[in-house]
Amino acid sequence: MTIAKNLFATLASVATLCATTAHAETLSLGDFQSTSHIVSVEGTSKWMAAVEEATDGAITFNHFPSQQAAKAKAQLDAVKSGILDAALLGASYHAETMPLNSVIGLPGYYGSAVTGTIALQEMLAEGPLRDEVLAAGVTPIFGFTLPPYQVLAKKRLGATSDWNALDVRTSGATQAMTARDLGAVGISIPGPEVYTAVERGRLDAVLFPLASVPGYKLNEVVSHISTNGSFGGYSFIMVVRSEVFDTLDADVQKTMVTLGSEVATHVAQVQDDIVLSLIDEWKAEGIDTYSFTEAELDDLRTSMSPVSTDWVTRMGGENAQEVLEIYSTLTAQ
Repeated sequence: MTIAKNLFATLASVATLCATTAHAETLSLGDFQSTSHIVSVEGTSKWMAAVEEATDGAITFNHFPSQQAAKAKAQLDAVKSGILDAALLGASYHAETMPLNSVIGLPGYYGSAVTGTIALQEMLAEGPLRDEVLAAGVTPIFGFTLPPYQVLAKKRLGATSDWNALDVRTSGATQAMTARDLGAVGISIPGPEVYTAVERGRLDAVLFPLASVPGYKLNEVVSHISTNGSFGGYSFIMVVRSEVFDTLDADVQKTMVTLGSEVATHVAQVQDDIVLSLIDEWKAEGIDTYSFTEAELDDLRTSMSPVSTDWVTRMGGENAQEVLEIYSTLTAQ
């Protein structure tokens, strides 16, 4: 009888182990940021560790940072084709597949990474932005934004009249339209080349998220940095291939999304805090870190407002107008 009991207990343990193993999943996750970048340290890596701990190892990750598995523009295709199971996407790199998600790039809306992230999270939870991501064959887990882009220059730029005919570094078509409507000329230059372009006078100004300035040392070649402008934004979306996500246990799915929401807010807040710290550092270095006056802000918003109208026209259909109205409501200061 004792032998029979021991045999039964052993078989039960093996069955339990097999069941646990069957539900274990290792996801290959692509990322175009390095592991030292704030977005990875406080976002991607933090989320992966939290999910692994919360699921007791039922979900683990093979992380491929720094474009090791796919280039930034190919991350979505890599997930859809099965090369990767998940990826942190830079939404602007996939504007052709997810055009409505480019709404985050419009100027004049959110004023902090936290505000932008809260709005994006709600829009990815339900509505046209979520539907667009799902239509691409992937499920959005969480999303967050960078702090709004500011202007860096060798002179103080305030109202629209200050921007006339200036060469301004922009990122993407939407920011190029923003520069145009301010009376400037948008110039597309890769991040690593911006320092030299400013130093040599090729650029008069740069639109850039302040949290990313130290990485390119742009504070060394400019003397004026705005702190309360909103010249568009940039969003990241963590996605998992839908056919993979749909096979996960419901409680695991919920855990991944819940922890994603927490990490999204966290990485946004960390970025906002870092910006405040950087502003203090730059002031100490003698850089003019200035706030636009209310009159200047009103003038800038008026000048940039056609960008949103152009965006809706380019997107076409009622969905674009709906997305813009929702976004405007969620980011209202």
